[in-house]
Amino acid sequence: MSRSFECVAVVGLGLLGGSVALAAKRRGVAARVVGATRRQDVRERALREGAVDEIASLKDVARGAELVVLATPVYAMADTLRQLAPGLGEGAIVTDVGSVKSPLIETLPGLLPPGAVYVGSHPMAGSHERGMNHARADLFEGATCVVTEAQDARAVERVHEFWRGLGAVTVRREAMTHDVEVAWVSHVPHVLAFAFARALENAPAGAGAVAGSGFRDFTRIARSDAELWGDILTANRKALTAPLQRVGAALTEIARAIEAADAEVLEQILASARETLSRTSPLPSGEHTACTETNTPSSTRGGDGTGDRSTDHE
Repeated sequence: MSRSFECVAVVGLGLLGGSVALAAKRRGVAARVVGATRRQDVRERALREGAVDEIASLKDVARGAELVVLATPVYAMADTLRQLAPGLGEGAIVTDVGSVKSPLIETLPGLLPPGAVYVGSHPMAGSHERGMNHARADLFEGATCVVTEAQDARAVERVHEFWRGLGAVTVRREAMTHDVEVAWVSHVPHVLAFAFARALENAPAGAGAVAGSGFRDFTRIARSDAELWGDILTANRKALTAPLQRVGAALTEIARAIEAADAEVLEQILASARETLSRTSPLPSGEHTACTETNTPSSTRGGDGTGDRSTDHE
């Protein structure tokens, strides 16, 4: 892989930021990686593992950087950018790993000095685990990364090149289109997993002892960071309204068929659901569905930042 940038700054060395730094170094995408993080133990680990060449303060981290990657929680990105913006040079590009794009598109460009440009990103990769200790150089290999549009076409292309250099497959989206799409394929699944996990307080005491891999696969993302996901869901509230209403209606339809013991209607609903899922998200080659529980471990790469916190961008 040819080098894309001489110097990349990564602000926030959690799961995603740490993985960006590791991948940029090990894949040769950046000659030099500078990191910023609040925690001393994370600074030491990032230096020890070779994820970064240097640790700097927010005031200094962007100095000399061609690309700055914001890997803090979405709610903290504006304040973070305000602090590092004076160090941005002419032609510097700022991107991020945030799960919601519209609020960032509306806010971050106005915080930049003349000559710098913002291009939004969202790598659809992550884990319910968090922190630099779970960062991986291969986290983005084969993962989709959304890159938003911007007026500076060359800056947009360089951000595409960066993520492709980390192993991702990039796609272009306008900010609102991104937010609506991820509401369906990432944010609503998290809401459902959290809602089910909350309802488990009413389950029989021994239910956990008979749970299989289906239960583990479905509930894995409900172990994600509550503060971070509260931020994400609130930030994308406008795009979430319609899909949550549709899912609620579908649950009601299924519940009514079950209560009526109408196996024929229930079978039609379930068959329609399978068909819709196959059209929307076909199984990769070699995978198949089964009617029994398996012991296949769930993947940590999704299709869902973080200061030093990070979680799924699935």
